[in-house]
Amino acid sequence: MSDKLKNFLVRTASGAVLLAVVLGAAFIGPWGYSALLFIITGVGVWEFYALARAKGVEPQRVPGLVGSLAITLSGASLLWTCYGYDDNLRFCIMGGTCIAALMIMIIFVAEVFRNRQTPIHNIATTIMGIIYLGLPMAVMAIMPMLLQNPDAKDPHWNPWYFLFYLFLVWGNDVFAYLFGITLGKHRLCERLSPKKSWEGFFGGILGSMAVGAIAAAVLDESYLFWIGLAVVVALASVIGDLIESMFKRDAGVKDSGNILPGHGGMLDRFDALIVSAPFAFVYIVIFYIFIELT
Repeated sequence: MSDKLKNFLVRTASGAVLLAVVLGAAFIGPWGYSALLFIITGVGVWEFYALARAKGVEPQRVPGLVGSLAITLSGASLLWTCYGYDDNLRFCIMGGTCIAALMIMIIFVAEVFRNRQTPIHNIATTIMGIIYLGLPMAVMAIMPMLLQNPDAKDPHWNPWYFLFYLFLVWGNDVFAYLFGITLGKHRLCERLSPKKSWEGFFGGILGSMAVGAIAAAVLDESYLFWIGLAVVVALASVIGDLIESMFKRDAGVKDSGNILPGHGGMLDRFDALIVSAPFAFVYIVIFYIFIELT
């Protein structure tokens, strides 16, 4: 068996397992979905700190990990209460925020006693991990709630809101790849990602828009909303890919990790999802404010 065929089979099998995990988490309900986000956050922030360590920076991994998970918990708690779980869980929203704030203070205090050569870099990188992973994942936690019609009187969990959002991201990746390998001639950002092309960039947007139209039809929602969301997600996904490429190039590594055979690390697979979430949040808020005003 050739190496190319072996790599293809490994990548395909790994992708199938990942898809099964994602689908299973989504259809279990808010608890399964939240567990998936906790895994992405935890593994992702650990990989981010590994990239920093490859550059000689020494982030405080445990406080950074706890802080990231705590912020994600705040978003997940809001999701749980929205879908009718115990109202007492709303205290986890404030609890998660307080734990994250405490971890940030601990990071400063602990660095005083670590006796490292680059304390500013260490502190900044540790907090950066919390911001880069924790905050977007907290937004992703409430994304299914945000995507549902705000006029719904009895909101209920529908896994397809999250899955179609994820398909917007993956649709952009797939179509960007297909357009890139067939039509790609003009480099998008050769310094960070030599294989990305403008043709792939626009192809990815078209692919994401197609997924958005399908989502609107299946969910019986606004085509304008979902196609607009698709454009925002596609643009943000490209930015997310370039940011991750920048980190890896600076660290001198090909992949952020090896937890997903054939795909690399958690950041390699979910970088676009991470960066797209805050942009999608702003778009959703602006869209519904505009609808209310008109």
